[in-house]
Amino acid sequence: MIKNGHHTSSEQGIESGAKQGDLACSPEKRKRSVRVWCDGCYDMVHYGHSNQLRQAKAMGDYLIVGVHTDEEISKHKGPPVFTQAERYKMVRAIKWVDEIVEGAPYVTTLDTLDKYNSDFCVHGDDITLTVDGKDTYAEVKREGRYRECRRTQGVSTTDLVGRMLLMTKTHHSNIVSYDYNSVSSPQGPKGHSPWTGVSQFLQTSQKIIQFASGQEAQPGDTIIYVAGAFDLFHIGHVDFLETVYKQAERPYVIVGLHFDQEVNRYKGKNYPIMNIHERTLSVLACRYVSEVVIGAPYAVGKDLLDHFKVDLVCHGKTEVFPDRDTADPYAEPKKRGIFRTVDSGNGLTTDDIVQRIIKNRLLFEARNQKKEAKEIAVFEAMKSQAEGEQAGDTAQAAQ
Repeated sequence: MIKNGHHTSSEQGIESGAKQGDLACSPEKRKRSVRVWCDGCYDMVHYGHSNQLRQAKAMGDYLIVGVHTDEEISKHKGPPVFTQAERYKMVRAIKWVDEIVEGAPYVTTLDTLDKYNSDFCVHGDDITLTVDGKDTYAEVKREGRYRECRRTQGVSTTDLVGRMLLMTKTHHSNIVSYDYNSVSSPQGPKGHSPWTGVSQFLQTSQKIIQFASGQEAQPGDTIIYVAGAFDLFHIGHVDFLETVYKQAERPYVIVGLHFDQEVNRYKGKNYPIMNIHERTLSVLACRYVSEVVIGAPYAVGKDLLDHFKVDLVCHGKTEVFPDRDTADPYAEPKKRGIFRTVDSGNGLTTDDIVQRIIKNRLLFEARNQKKEAKEIAVFEAMKSQAEGEQAGDTAQAAQ
């Protein structure tokens, strides 16, 4: 059970960001709002993207996120999984984001930072390259208007695409062995990029606390409960949760997440693509969510409804799979008259996303290989340079 705060507006985000920013900024900078710029593709938005934006927001007061167009991404990286309209909406739904810039340039320049009155830009400690292999942040780095945050280990869009193409189950939390190298992947079994190569995500209580705001439901709030897998958290989920959020004047939305074994029972194949730990952070990052129940029971029964004092239970237009005993998992809320089917107008499912990947399998495999090859080349060059400098220092010290 994770509390995420029911006031999820950008105003709350600004306030919390300012408090954290107080520690990092000088008294001179504190006299005005510190504006932070982030940019990227934000394709298949996952908790790694959200964690980057959380860290960026903590460095200032107001976070602006530039999102690239489909055309720019195709030119420099290969085809995106989601359309630019879908990606814009996904980024807007992340609770630390105050403003987004649609169609942001792929190369980050001083002109862009100045145009949006941004003090500096923030990026992860991985590398981003143009189609001709140049660092997209070279200019702002030279001028000292670049800050770095730690990249979230264990996830990347490259990794997620690989999970779908290979139909692996090794990412499920109930499987002890995580020997990814034994699987033949689009990137090859070894020689991974240190930035986007596959590594296992390990959940910590600290990471959950960072994503959750910890606010309880207040008297007068309408407590709304929804449950599901929320796998590969995507625009269909965002539209559904936004619709649920609008069902009441003062909503407090609780999301029940099913364990991996349960999801696999009713979805089959290699579902869920993301394990319970990954899905928890993805849902917590959404501004429409107040609290998450990790490993919620499949049947929405009397104990759960009474414990959380649930006023309304919602479900989308997607199929409701029966429980293990063939019973309707929503029988109790229906009996109480508090069940409501909501239509967000968006029928996108995780299956649809997997089909997008499979349909363009060769393109995505080529994209993954190309990205990894570039990153490995840059990493090797950096490593050689560092070794050369170290050898020079040693020789100088010997003299």
